[in-house]
Amino acid sequence: MPKIVIDEARCKGCGLCTIACPRKLVKMSDAPNSLGYNVAIFTEPEKCTGCALCAEMCPDVAITVYKEGEP
Repeated sequence: MPKIVIDEARCKGCGLCTIACPRKLVKMSDAPNSLGYNVAIFTEPEKCTGCALCAEMCPDVAITVYKEGEP
């Protein structure tokens, strides 16, 4: 099953990934990270197709996409 991992330390809360996800599985958190940014969170991983549009859109390279069979 594909999944994404969001590095909260790199995320600046721009929200571009939330717009890029065609299934709307990336949302903005209500809780800020250590730098004070409301970061992106991954919801409903069972619905992820691994398209990687969220990672391609992220200007801070904070998102890693794992396809099926990867760690």
